[in-house]
Amino acid sequence: MAENGAAQENQVSKHQEVGHKSLLQSDALYQYILETSVYPREPEPMKELREVTAKHPWNLMTTSADEGQFLNMLLKLINAKNTMEIGVYTGYSLLATALAIPDDGKILAMDINRENYEIGLPIIEKAGVSHKIDFREGPALPVLDQMVEDKKNHGTYDFIFVDADKDNYINYHKRIIELVKVGGLIGYDNTLWNGSVAAPADAPMRKYVRYYRDFVLELNKALAVDQRIEICMLPIGDGITLCRRIS
Repeated sequence: MAENGAAQENQVSKHQEVGHKSLLQSDALYQYILETSVYPREPEPMKELREVTAKHPWNLMTTSADEGQFLNMLLKLINAKNTMEIGVYTGYSLLATALAIPDDGKILAMDINRENYEIGLPIIEKAGVSHKIDFREGPALPVLDQMVEDKKNHGTYDFIFVDADKDNYINYHKRIIELVKVGGLIGYDNTLWNGSVAAPADAPMRKYVRYYRDFVLELNKALAVDQRIEICMLPIGDGITLCRRIS
């Protein structure tokens, strides 16, 4: 009995580790979702990229498989064609998007690290969707500023996904709200931030979790009162907030 208790305790502590991909309270339930719904239907290129990314030292940064499945279906439901992704890493969510949009669809993809993107690029090319991607290396804000200046870019994006530096989420929002069309969607990743948003301020946290926590809280408060959007916060992966522009 003592052994069982220790095993359960270990499982609980494992689940509470920073970076756990699910906010569900049961590892077994999350595994059930993956094995029943996600993995059997995961396209082969996405599976290959997920497995390659798992070997990378920063694999914590990748989009979870259940979130990838969700994004893929969401983009099909809204018939997205012109999209943007801020924060690419090795490209798992980017590939989910590229597979979902039509052959003449476009993704403006921005990341400060091309080296990470190139880990996934051969798989994206093999999947036959690399022609849909316009990858730009470097900070996204100067590119966004340039785009916002030209009124022709306003309201032209069906979907924009943000999974980048949390301390700039508010700055991204100020710009991309102009670029997404009325009726279009913005998705902000990590808005539940390892569950830290609901934890007491003095709770033990990893340094980077504590540092970015306040920026995530700031974004969540701002989105909640922004009358230009409707919002829905979903406990998928590390939390994703969908914003539908209404004005």
